[in-house]
Amino acid sequence: MYPALTAVAELRQRCDGLDVRWIGSSGGLEQPLIERAGIPFDPIPALGLRGKSLLATLHGLWTLGRGYRRSRQLIERFGPDALFVTGGYVSVPVTLAAWRAGIPVLIYLPDIEPGLAIKFLARFADGVAVSAPEAQSFFKPGLTVVTGYPVRPELFAGSGERSTEARPAARRRLGLSDELPVLLVFGGSRGARSINRALTDYLEAYLEVCQVIHISGTLDADWVQTRRTELPSPLQDRYHHAPYLHEDMVAALLAADLVVSRAGASVIGEYPAAGLPAILVPGPFAGAHQALNAAYLARPGAALVVEDADLDRLLKDTVFALITNKEKLQLMRQATQRLAQPEAAARLAREILRMGTHGT
Repeated sequence: MYPALTAVAELRQRCDGLDVRWIGSSGGLEQPLIERAGIPFDPIPALGLRGKSLLATLHGLWTLGRGYRRSRQLIERFGPDALFVTGGYVSVPVTLAAWRAGIPVLIYLPDIEPGLAIKFLARFADGVAVSAPEAQSFFKPGLTVVTGYPVRPELFAGSGERSTEARPAARRRLGLSDELPVLLVFGGSRGARSINRALTDYLEAYLEVCQVIHISGTLDADWVQTRRTELPSPLQDRYHHAPYLHEDMVAALLAADLVVSRAGASVIGEYPAAGLPAILVPGPFAGAHQALNAAYLARPGAALVVEDADLDRLLKDTVFALITNKEKLQLMRQATQRLAQPEAAARLAREILRMGTHGT
């Protein structure tokens, strides 16, 4: 979602009077965020098919059919010059509807490896923009262009000379001290229970050496907050818990010295932009794509990888070996910054405009 929002912001700077509409899933988490960005949101029915029973698969196909008909209506009414797609099952009916109507389609792949939806839809696309060269091998030659992962421009305040000012400012915004390093821990909007448990089981030990920003997700928020109340008062001041961060997420990324997280697509762009070293825990439920995302950062030394099954055994020692070692963190920060692609949003916007103006 955020790469698409960043691309839209770039397009708006380039094109006065640009008319944009966002098609997303009915009842999804994205709608309030999209509307907050000033973009009209049109929901369509859609369901995933992977790993479903026969009955659920049939229901999913029927729902996708409804989504296709609704997409046809929206495209006929809106008359777009191009369709920009970022994946997920909701993209299937709208992409097929645009292809049927002769509308040029550009897919953006944020991960290294495409999911089932993008693998299927690539045959109907006029182009596929990818975050890294490693992703090109999944598509036929000539279809892809490497744009990089577009991130919110304010994240680049964490790189280069500006980082000396950005980090203290971000810490002040979040009520953090400059006296201790900052560990950021999160597992996505819904959270990751294995990461939450691995952190809170040894929470006092972490808080003896660092401050912690813990974004637990909504499902574990209550018991995590209860765990905070059990801490001695001085340690409570070092532990900053929230179910989810919206406007303050950029500040959290800029304030941190080290992050522990899953390896969703955003790590490819946001951590390099912020110059943030990482310990990545690929989700065991996510097929291979999170493992490939983690490897992309681990190969040049920008991240370490801990498997989900090893969290209880390895996470604490891995964090302690880094958070107290400024020299090692600096080497990882430099490796991370070398992966940053500040021109990604501009490249992606140019591809969208080229397709909308000239078709294929």
